[in-house]
Amino acid sequence: MKRGLSETCYGFFSTLANPTRLAILERLRERDMSVTELVGALGQEQSMVSHNLKQLARCGLVHCQREGKSNIYRLNRETMGAIFKVVEDHAENRCPLGGSCPDSH
Repeated sequence: MKRGLSETCYGFFSTLANPTRLAILERLRERDMSVTELVGALGQEQSMVSHNLKQLARCGLVHCQREGKSNIYRLNRETMGAIFKVVEDHAENRCPLGGSCPDSH
């Protein structure tokens, strides 16, 4: 059954609306990394990083490939490259606050 656009958007943006997941995506934007490398780079517990990688992979925002004893994660550059570009363009050229949107919490 096809989902409605609002339901699809909600699921997609909910996946992105998590500080740990965003930090993972930013790190993977720089280079492919293992869970161990991401744990060190983020200063997070391994279980937290793994849980969030699973969510990102389920949504297709990252890909995982086994290399020896490690799982190497890489950014889905086709999707996330376009999203990062839109966000950066909006922040620089269209956002009246220069991308410094107030936190809604």
